[in-house]
Amino acid sequence: MGITETAVPDAYRIRPRLREDSRGNFYESYRYDELARETGHVFAPRQANYSVSARGTLRGLHGVTIPPGQAKFVTCVRGALLDVVVDVRLGSPTFGAYDTTVLDASEGTAVYVAEGLAHGFVALTDDSCVSYLCSTQFVPGTQFEIQPFDAELDLPWGQALTGPALLSEKDRRAPGLAAAADLGVLATYEECRKLYERARRDASDAY
Repeated sequence: MGITETAVPDAYRIRPRLREDSRGNFYESYRYDELARETGHVFAPRQANYSVSARGTLRGLHGVTIPPGQAKFVTCVRGALLDVVVDVRLGSPTFGAYDTTVLDASEGTAVYVAEGLAHGFVALTDDSCVSYLCSTQFVPGTQFEIQPFDAELDLPWGQALTGPALLSEKDRRAPGLAAAADLGVLATYEECRKLYERARRDASDAY
């Protein structure tokens, strides 16, 4: 598989190598060893989630506070979507930067989102199904939301929407980036670097 870092440090785009024949195709979606070798991030999933969305549904921006933090490996397994990752780590050299990836089920492209980053997507087709592998299990009260249409971020949802976005009430009422920082829900860049390093050290000790 091909793994490249996006414009947001610690977020990676993963393009699998499809093996095709008359029956269809096969590909490896995720490899622990390859992701660790190419990115330096140790990712051992603890929970798998799926969402199904109508065209024009916008989910995000979402993140998990540190602790515990949560990394995600995001794949579209049916339909297509515009995936967005935003650097919301306080003190990061790229704070506020974002990158987009079109995830299409026919291609198998995935995005790895490290702890401390915010993530969202808009469904490009009806019945789009998204798979999320998560590094930690759900912990009530640790999730945070950021307003996806925050003018400070100016995210390019318009290229994917043909009408008003379908939003949950929680996402609609979410604070902007500056307000989220004032609420104390965003991790610092230093906290995230320490978390990444601790995960590498723990994985090394385990083997």
